[in-house]
Amino acid sequence: MKKTQRDINPYKNSDTNKRYYTYDYYLRKTFGGKCMKIPIDAGFTCPNIDGKCSVGGCIYCSPRGSGDFAENCNISVEEQFDIIKERLSSKWHTDKYIPYFQAHTNTYAPTELIKQKIEPIMQKKGVVGLNIATRADCLEDSTVEYLCELAERTVLTVELGLQTAHDKTASLINRGHTYADFLEGYNKLKSASDKIKICVHLIFGLPGEDREMMLESVRKTAELNPHQVKIHLLHVLRHTRLAQMYDRGDYTPMEMDEYVDVIANALTLLPYDTVVGRLTGDGMQSELLAPDWSRKKTAVINNIDKKMFSQNMWQGKLNDSSNPP
Repeated sequence: MKKTQRDINPYKNSDTNKRYYTYDYYLRKTFGGKCMKIPIDAGFTCPNIDGKCSVGGCIYCSPRGSGDFAENCNISVEEQFDIIKERLSSKWHTDKYIPYFQAHTNTYAPTELIKQKIEPIMQKKGVVGLNIATRADCLEDSTVEYLCELAERTVLTVELGLQTAHDKTASLINRGHTYADFLEGYNKLKSASDKIKICVHLIFGLPGEDREMMLESVRKTAELNPHQVKIHLLHVLRHTRLAQMYDRGDYTPMEMDEYVDVIANALTLLPYDTVVGRLTGDGMQSELLAPDWSRKKTAVINNIDKKMFSQNMWQGKLNDSSNPP
């Protein structure tokens, strides 16, 4: 019988043809099966929106601060949870849930207010974990103490937006912090508790960045040995400053072949046991201006798989600290 790609897969953190540590595989290993991730908008803002470090937010960020798939923040977090759970129940057949505080910066508030938003969600039946998206420059001591306490009660993942390790790019996209600022917050969180799982977000296709710059951001991220990494394609969404740049001809999105190539090579640089939370991003279809090919998410993922198979690539292959498969 002819062997399949799954049979000859050299990457051991996989039970499929995937040559990287998929989030699906992580969920099955950690929780025994699929979990429904439920986006929550707690109504927070960001320091590069309210003027603390800048105004206007990142040039690519939607008015809802990446929380487009959540319910309106004027609804209580408990109601948001119930509504999204019901909406997704026909697609996801599971009784295990991971609330995802996704919109804007979810530790950019007094610690007591953060607790008021999170604690009701923790009481929901079936909640097995918790994801909190934030910035590395918004980790006050009292908030970090609370995160440590949460990590004793549940599987806590704190998602830190780095996007790029290049300060020139960070300034161009109005990120509002430097790479040094990110490192300070990352190390503060990592040293506070070994139970807090840290996920680092990167964006490929940022204005002015070439292939080598993107891969350099991956190399620097790999040196941190995070529990998880999410890589996003830069989407041009309506009502953003990036959309204005695109309309003027000042920004050209990546092509699919270009993106697939840099993703496949990026995966070889990551640590062997780092979970890959995502390899594309999701923008509201009605708000997406470009690139149009990003609407075909399955095709993008399949092309990445084909690239890695044809080139005999796997996650960690070129990472010196990784164990060989």
